[in-house]
Amino acid sequence: MRAKLSYAVTAAVLVFYFVLVGSRGVMLIQSGTLITVTFGVAVLILPVIGLWFLWKNTQFVRRANALAAELDAEGGLPVDELKRTPGGRIDRDSADEVFAKRKAETETAPEDWRSWFRLAVAYHDARDTPRARKAMQRAIALHDGRPVQQL
Repeated sequence: MRAKLSYAVTAAVLVFYFVLVGSRGVMLIQSGTLITVTFGVAVLILPVIGLWFLWKNTQFVRRANALAAELDAEGGLPVDELKRTPGGRIDRDSADEVFAKRKAETETAPEDWRSWFRLAVAYHDARDTPRARKAMQRAIALHDGRPVQQL
């Protein structure tokens, strides 16, 4: 619940920022000179890109959470079997060990979205966020029955 609240607050702050920047872009355009209109248009592009990125990221998070809920209902969520340091951080060797198991599981069932979901969690635990995201995107695509690109 805390993560959802943090995400909502961050998204709200970003939207406020985009509105603020957009209003400045409109003010520049209303000035009417060639330079200010050019800068105004350029400034308006930034909130559009930001809103698109926020929308895509929100869709990704919602779909990943829906898969987690479905997997939890099936009793298939990965069990936290990771060793931790005294400070609470995940032990790197432990994460690598679990990752090897999840990778082997995914190689055995490459068309199963569940194995890709668990692999994404293993990538995340191993602190490989880009691969974790790609594995989760593949899990989402497989779940939705869409064509998937190679990881």
